[in-house]
Amino acid sequence: MKAWEMAQDIFTNARPVVRKEEEQTWTDNVDVSRFYDDNLSLDWGSNVPGSGAPEKIMIAAVQALENRGYRVSDEGYRFLCEGLDAHKDGDFVRLHEVSALLRRELAQAEKDPDSPYWNYTCYHSFEQYAASVDFPKAREVSLDSQAFEEQIRAGWLSQLIGGAMGTMVEGYTYDNLRKAFGDVRGYLREPNTYNDDITFELAFLDAFSKKGYEVTSQDIALSWVGLIPCGWSAEEIAIRNIKNGIFPPQSGTFRNPFNEWIGAQMRGGICGMAAPGDPALAAALAWRDAEVSHANNGILGEIFNAVMTSLAFTETDILQIIQKAMSMIPADSEYYSVISFAWECCGKYDTWPEALKKCQEKYQRYNWIHTYPNACCEIIALYYGKGDFRETLHIITMCGIDVDCNAGMIMPIPAIQKGMGIIPNELLHPAFERLDTYMRGKFRSISLDELVHDTLSSIKKAHK
Repeated sequence: MKAWEMAQDIFTNARPVVRKEEEQTWTDNVDVSRFYDDNLSLDWGSNVPGSGAPEKIMIAAVQALENRGYRVSDEGYRFLCEGLDAHKDGDFVRLHEVSALLRRELAQAEKDPDSPYWNYTCYHSFEQYAASVDFPKAREVSLDSQAFEEQIRAGWLSQLIGGAMGTMVEGYTYDNLRKAFGDVRGYLREPNTYNDDITFELAFLDAFSKKGYEVTSQDIALSWVGLIPCGWSAEEIAIRNIKNGIFPPQSGTFRNPFNEWIGAQMRGGICGMAAPGDPALAAALAWRDAEVSHANNGILGEIFNAVMTSLAFTETDILQIIQKAMSMIPADSEYYSVISFAWECCGKYDTWPEALKKCQEKYQRYNWIHTYPNACCEIIALYYGKGDFRETLHIITMCGIDVDCNAGMIMPIPAIQKGMGIIPNELLHPAFERLDTYMRGKFRSISLDELVHDTLSSIKKAHK
């Protein structure tokens, strides 16, 4: 049956009725204007749910484009200032108008030939990336062993611990955290699992459980729109793109100024767990996952974390893991220049606050949600933490910025290496026995036991 026939069938079989007055509405008694106003308002001023840190995503959009080597016009800056004023005044008529005008300016931003961004190679495909690095040979991991099951459990649990610690303090500087809380070494409040970061890893796991190592970016994209109602920054734009039929890699590049932010780097852990001891495979999975919402250096950030997680299953030296993962990032990429700078700072300074200060100074032009300053924090915490779970968590927490993303990605590394025994008892909490999310379907609420079981069974199935 053709579409016109379907439409004609609906039309000809419609039977006239007289609706009651309360039924004669487009909005089902919902204030639709307020709904859209509230959503737009989030772009111009909001607070991070877990920590209360302030955000203004429209300012960040301009910042992100300029970080990526584009020049935003004077007109664009005028609209930005007008939007901030309209938001402050509660003038939503003007705010909707200005938001549309500013987004047009961002879409039409021209390349800035003087930006240092263009001094580095941009990576547009996995094939281009893979040709520029050498992967070590995969090392066998016994998937049926009790040790592997413990590694997976420790990986997930330590990610929940890191995420819970991070959501309490994300969005602030080291100096301001120290002034407010002193030296944070434990939970500032009762921990929970409310964290948007892990939802995208669960969506990957959903797609991976069905397709195994043949999983594609499209498979992952479909899991996103099926399971995840909304996102933030790069992920939210990607979800909107996918819903409009724009699939990877275009979903990560079309009118998406945030595609080198931390959103891909924050979800590389599951790709590393899915490819234990096989960094080349972990990198391939990470590329497919990352290009749903990110590009170039944003993708390399996810590869870096995926490779470190994969190596943790077979490597016993934390510093070796960092160095080997760095070697799998193209030396002519801007991302490599960032992580190599952080590594050099670690080797140069006796204390981690000194190394952190140098990285803060060098990357102050980048938003606290950008990939670069957060990658520096990861390296600093792993380097100075020396494999000690407590100290690594302490350092990554005190580094500030996007702590839940960073702690969620690096804390599984020592936990996978050494198992459940490395996790201090005082960091365990009943909240981690179950994940509560805002997702649809089975992942709305899932026990840690179920998550571990699903991960193990998916990996074993993929290997058959």
